[in-house]
Amino acid sequence: MLSVKNIEVVYNDVIKVVRGVSFEVPDHAIVALLGSNGAGKSTVLKAISHILELEDGELTEGKIEFDGRDIAGVAPERVVSMGIVQVPEGRGIFDDLSVAENLRVGAHTRSDGTRVKQDTEKILNYFPVLRGRMSQMAGYLSGGEQQMLAIGRALMTRCSLLMSDEPSLGLAPQIAVEIFRILQRITAEEEASILLVEQNAHMALAIASYGYIMESGKIVLDGPSEKLIQNEDVKEFYLGLTEVGAKKSYRQVKHYKKRKRWLS
Repeated sequence: MLSVKNIEVVYNDVIKVVRGVSFEVPDHAIVALLGSNGAGKSTVLKAISHILELEDGELTEGKIEFDGRDIAGVAPERVVSMGIVQVPEGRGIFDDLSVAENLRVGAHTRSDGTRVKQDTEKILNYFPVLRGRMSQMAGYLSGGEQQMLAIGRALMTRCSLLMSDEPSLGLAPQIAVEIFRILQRITAEEEASILLVEQNAHMALAIASYGYIMESGKIVLDGPSEKLIQNEDVKEFYLGLTEVGAKKSYRQVKHYKKRKRWLS
């Protein structure tokens, strides 16, 4: 479905943030893009969504293909109509609009009113807590409810690729688990693929079929999720586990800097 080939992103004509990143997202799959804060994960999503210019960024090298079509130069709104939708870090809901109005914004490019009503009902089945909040201003929702609304609004576009940026950020663990469970359900029931950007490698790999790990703008490791979970470096640096199961911080790992460029 999505093929990202050797892309590079530069900000302010000077700062190279993404360096030769390549990966694929197949049909009906969840793919995790992992890494610490500042690795370049969100920038990759913005390159796919074509919203880099809003932050003085530019895709300077590489290709991005969706369903076999080169989408270079496609306007952001056209990217959405093609079936690619991003749920941004921080949720990006419209605080001063109601829950119902936020969901309608997600369907603003559609003219099939009957299907829009059906899809709204489907969203409320995914996120029952929103049913009783439809007339409430979105800014008054809890963090977990806002994340549910942001995902629901994205699904109202009837997208075939949902890109979710840090969905667990700032959420209580039990709420994050519920969000990830629903993402799994969405992939199965909506026949949609998900590109999941996360710092919480354990949760992401638990639902993804394949994972890519970024460091300093590069992909340094990739593989099936079950293999990444068993990888000793991933355990130590991203799952926070040593060989005996004890937690370890980056500062305690003296050789981290030498080993973090795993493929170099």
